[in-house]
Amino acid sequence: MDLLPDLPFEFIVRGTAVSLQTSPRSRIEWKMIVQSSARAQLPEGAWLLTEPLAVTIYIFPDAELQGDVDNRVKPILDAMNRCVYADDGQIERVVVQKFEPGRVFGFRGPTGTLLSALEAEEPVVYVRVSGDPHEELS
Repeated sequence: MDLLPDLPFEFIVRGTAVSLQTSPRSRIEWKMIVQSSARAQLPEGAWLLTEPLAVTIYIFPDAELQGDVDNRVKPILDAMNRCVYADDGQIERVVVQKFEPGRVFGFRGPTGTLLSALEAEEPVVYVRVSGDPHEELS
């Protein structure tokens, strides 16, 4: 029996998402944090996902986010490569949004994981991996 994570798969990463422009050392450290956060929510011995996927990333910084939000996506996706999914070429859709302090709106029916991110006192990144790249489009 193959052991695959249930989809959608959600997790929270504690800390502020790093940019592609940060030092290589900072990107490596961030990658390890993202992988550790994902693995903590994956079933023990789970196989890598191999189907087409969609990824949602919500960034909740503790202050105004400097730089472009799109530069913070690739380090997160790269960290999940060979950890959550077999190859980042499977990613067909990415939704990303930052929610700076004072600019968070109410979500209708947030999951428990998203609610934890919304209630966090420290900066966090919420990540959701879905097996339906066309969700929310119909």
